[in-house]
Amino acid sequence: QVQLVESGGGLVQAGASLRVSCAFSGRSLSTFTNFNMGWFRQAPGKEREFVAAIGWSASSTYYADSVKGRFTISRDNRKNTVDLQMNSLKPEDTAVYYCAAYWAGDGRDYSARYYYRNEYDYWGQGTQVTVSS
Repeated sequence: QVQLVESGGGLVQAGASLRVSCAFSGRSLSTFTNFNMGWFRQAPGKEREFVAAIGWSASSTYYADSVKGRFTISRDNRKNTVDLQMNSLKPEDTAVYYCAAYWAGDGRDYSARYYYRNEYDYWGQGTQVTVSS
């Protein structure tokens, strides 16, 4: 079983920076390096959407067009954490941000699937990010 716990959300003004983190814990074969990791977000009244993703070795990263150049995803495989550094925040970035884990052990092509929330196996409870104008 895998548990994901997000932290670091808050209220900031437009143009500010914020870093959200996700702590991974798992048992048995559920070790952090067996998972690719993603960040999604959901604004009120909208569907949950892809934000960023990173492969298990951190060699591959992917971003939604709306955040490219402003957000950076990273992971620390020693600390079992994945972070999302968000710069130049805009009011439209306001949402609950969710961390998600994608099992990398069954040969699925992550580069073709990272965008789809239904492909992820575990989810955190989310952390609220609010950007005021």
